[in-house]
Order: sequence, then structure tokens, then C-alpha cells
Amino acid sequence: MNELKFIDQPPRFLFFTGKGGVGKTSVACATAIQLADAGQRVLLVSTDPASNVGQVFGITIGNQITTVSAVPNLAAWEIDPQAAAQAYRDRIVGPVRGVLPDTVVKGIEEQLSGACTTEIAAFDEFTALLVDSVLTAGYDHIIFDTAPTGHTIRLLQLPGAWNGFLEEGKGDASCLGPLAGLEKQRTQYKAAVDALADPQRSRLILVARAQQSTLREVARTHEELDAIGLSQQYLVINALLPQAEAAQDALATALYQREQLALEALPDVLKTLPCDRIELKPFNLVGLEALRHLLTTAIPSTVQGDASTVAIQAPSLSTLIDTIAEDGHGLVMLMGKGGVGKTTLAAAVAVNLAKRGLPVHLTTSDPAAHLSETLSGALDNLTVSRIDPHAETERYRLHVLETKGANLDDQGKALLEEDLRSPCTEEIAVFQAFSRIIREAGKKFVVMDTAPTGHTLLLLDATGAYHREVSRQMAGSEVHYLTPMMQLQNPKQTKVLLVTLAETTPVLEAANLQADLRRAGIEPWAWVINNSIAATVVHSPLLRQRAANELKEIEAVATVHAQRYAVVPLLKEEPIGVERLLELSQANYKK
Repeated sequence: MNELKFIDQPPRFLFFTGKGGVGKTSVACATAIQLADAGQRVLLVSTDPASNVGQVFGITIGNQITTVSAVPNLAAWEIDPQAAAQAYRDRIVGPVRGVLPDTVVKGIEEQLSGACTTEIAAFDEFTALLVDSVLTAGYDHIIFDTAPTGHTIRLLQLPGAWNGFLEEGKGDASCLGPLAGLEKQRTQYKAAVDALADPQRSRLILVARAQQSTLREVARTHEELDAIGLSQQYLVINALLPQAEAAQDALATALYQREQLALEALPDVLKTLPCDRIELKPFNLVGLEALRHLLTTAIPSTVQGDASTVAIQAPSLSTLIDTIAEDGHGLVMLMGKGGVGKTTLAAAVAVNLAKRGLPVHLTTSDPAAHLSETLSGALDNLTVSRIDPHAETERYRLHVLETKGANLDDQGKALLEEDLRSPCTEEIAVFQAFSRIIREAGKKFVVMDTAPTGHTLLLLDATGAYHREVSRQMAGSEVHYLTPMMQLQNPKQTKVLLVTLAETTPVLEAANLQADLRRAGIEPWAWVINNSIAATVVHSPLLRQRAANELKEIEAVATVHAQRYAVVPLLKEEPIGVERLLELSQANYKK
């Protein structure tokens, strides 16, 4: 029997899911190697747009099944979601090009421009792997790095009568464009979803870090996937600081204690799941030897040894805030993937501006709603609000049903209600709520945590026929989204700060988000690298090695990705309360 529960008697399909930076790719790759070393024939498939599976193995994989020559029995495939989305668009648009008017064709193409299409297209690519297929006949196990999200599966479970619904113009619905091409393959998709939900065939592994916000997010993912039938779930808490390191210095001690508190506060819904814990390693998880040691406690001989103390010189967050403050008012949006610390940094920016006597409105749509506990008190010149995504979605849903649904028959209303349960509906509803607050930025600072995604912005900024569809869907409330979009695209009025960590996957994901924003006509103003070990003094050998590993990613942000950037050090005390938030933004780098 394996020591680790999640690979004990594994079924044929293993799905690893988790936010960027938690190590799911490394754990998936290490699992594939362990099963292949045991004589199993394994196919490792990545559907992550920022896939670094090839980089981890030190080979080029790409969008084809590729043998990993250094590991007998192992092959890998990096599905390219963008290429899949383009092929999917071509399949839908090709038959009508030259038949329908150009404006209609352009409208269809724009309707297929968002993240929904990319998700569906990637799923379209690998559904063949979940059903009987010549592609997979020779493999005992298929391991997926990045499982289908609850969003994707909910889309696939929507009713099948979309084409007529679209043709009759009943829905004007946000996700219908991507779904229009599903009809012919619905049987195969149903078989794939059934395979996902079958515990004899599939196991879902939730990968997380020992951070309270991350674990709350994993709990939501667990409940969402469990509600749609994916009940065979395991929890892996990755990169725990070993107790032996805790005595090395004050920062290591604080980190260890913080992680233990997070584990003690594990959400109840996760306590019933089989759980494994994997220790933080000092080495970069690149190359076969490192991966073979990830699931063990041993350290590869080639990476043992101490790293010299690293002392980097980089701009602090307060240097960015100095420039922001010069305008006296404006919109500051903090964007980034889950788990990178957007809420904390948004609070730090807001507190720092308010301390300068500037009026500030700090707002969030974070479902975890831990902004108030981060601030832990009131401050002159600062007002705080929270947008409740559920309440805003319900308000928007009722509005659409009362307007667009008023004259529909029962079947039409049922289809419209079904579509209004899609995640795109929540994105649009939350954006409308943000839009009301954005107007305040003409007179004060508005600092926005959990800003609209690049997908939402593309959806709202599309031109031509689809833009008119969105306008109709908004039912005459154009001022609520057109004017804010123009403001978001104006760098004199809006400053977007992309938040990331000094690790490979978070930097790749932030770069992808930057590309999405640019497609929507929004240029990020700065990047903020959060929780950097390289920006502080540590004596723990493990943390010193981790600090050295960060330098490559910090250099990439500084020289390749960002117009301007700041580095925020990992602090001994969690940045809760006004004074610590000020310390966070003003932190200097000590030698």
C-alpha cells in the first residue's frame, strides 16, 4: 500500500485541480513518474493554458502525445487551449462563412471570443480521452493536470435545445455562443461527464497550501464539484514547512505556526476527505530526480547544500503608491489568480492612500469576505464596501426574467432560467455592481479587490453584432457598462496592478491575464510580486534556497513582463490591521 492515500489503488483517471502556485503540476508529474516506475503505462495530460509540464520534465511536449524517453511507460500531452478554441471556432463559423452576412459572421466570432469558449474547446479535446478511444487504449492510467472546472461541467449539463433557442433570439444568453457547437457531440460529452462522476473510474485530487484563504477556496471547489456528481475527492496539502526548519529563525517559526493554525481551522467540509500532507522542498521541482523525491522525505543529492543569503534591491509597494497618490483620485484595480494575496494588497494600498489624507473607497467581491478581518478596524478617509455576488446575480437574474422572459413560452422561460445559472451571468452581474462604484473615482480613489476578469471585460467590450446582443441583454442600462469600460481603458483614470508570487506558475498565469486585458484594450500599469522570501533576511537553509529560486521569476517580471513593478516581502506577522498593512506597503529590503 502507498503511504499517500491519493495514489493508493488509483482508478484509471486521476484529475489534479487547484489554484496557480499550489504545486498541482509538480504533484501530477511526480504521481505519473511513480506509477510509471511501478510498471503502469501512463499518459499525463495538461489542459492548463500556462502549462509547464514540458519545462518540469526538461523536454518539449506541445500539442501532441509525446514519449518521455527518460521514464519508460510514460507519455505526456499538453493540450493547447488557444489552438483548441481556434479550431472550435473554425468548426462553428466555417459552414456559415460566405452564406450569412459578414456582420452576422463577425458577431458569431465575437461571441466565441471569451474564456467560456476556451474552456469548452479544451474539454472538447480531452473528452475523447474519457471514453473508449484508440488514443488511450494502451494506457493503464490517464492523469490530468488541471481538471475540468465546475464552470465547464455546468455548461455541459445545460439543456440540448440551444440551436432553436438561439435562432429565435429568445435568450441573448452569455454562454450560448460556445454551446452552439456542442449539439453533435452531446452524447460523447455526456459519456465523459459520466466517467468523471464514476468513482470506480475517476478520482479528483484537490491540491492546496496551508493558508486559510486558500483552504476556504478549496472548500468551495469541493462543494461545487460534489454538487454536480464528482464525489470521489482527495485533499493534498502541499509545501508544508518541516518542523525542523521552524527553529532556524523567527520568520521560519512564524510561518510554521501560521500553517499549523490554518490546518487546525480546516473547513468542516474538507475534514471528511482523505488527506495527505507533502513537505516543502528546498529545490526547484524541475527534472526527474527532483520529481521522484517530491512524494518522499528524502532530498536529492544534487540539490543538497546551502544557498548564500540573498538580498535583492527592488521597488517597494509604497513607491508605486507615491505615483498613484499624485493624481488625487482614480480607480486602482488589483487583479490576479486566487491565493496570491490580492485582498491584503488592496487593503494595504487603500490604507496607505487614506493615511495621506486622501478619500478612499475600498470595495471587494471576494466570496470569502475577509476584507474586514484584514483591516481589523476603522480609519479616517476610508470607506469599505462588499459586493455580494449572489445578491447581485439574483437581482440581475430577476431583471432579465422580467424583461427578456416576459413574452416567452414555458419552454423558452425554462431555457432562459437555465442559462442564467451559468457562471457568465454572475460575472456580468458583479461587473454591473462594480460599475456603480467606478463612477466615484472621478472624485476620490476607488480601490477594487477581485476585479472583473479579462473574460468579463472581453465579453462587455466586444464590438459589432455581439456588442449589440450584450446591449439588448443589458436592457437599456448602457451607462452602467459602456462608460466604465471606457474608463478602464483610459490609463489616466485607471491603474491595474497585477498581483503574483515569485513562482513559475503564478507568473505565467499573470502574463496570460495581462494578454487577456490587452485584448480588451486595458494595459496593466504595474505588477506586484507578493510574499517574497528573497526580499527579506532568512537563516533557515530551506528558506534561503527558496529565496535563491525566486530570483529568476523576479527578473522575468522586471525585464520581460512589467512596465513597472514592486516586490513585497514575506512578513513574520500576518498583515492584519492598519499598522501592519502600512508596514507591508513601506517594507524596505534589509541586507
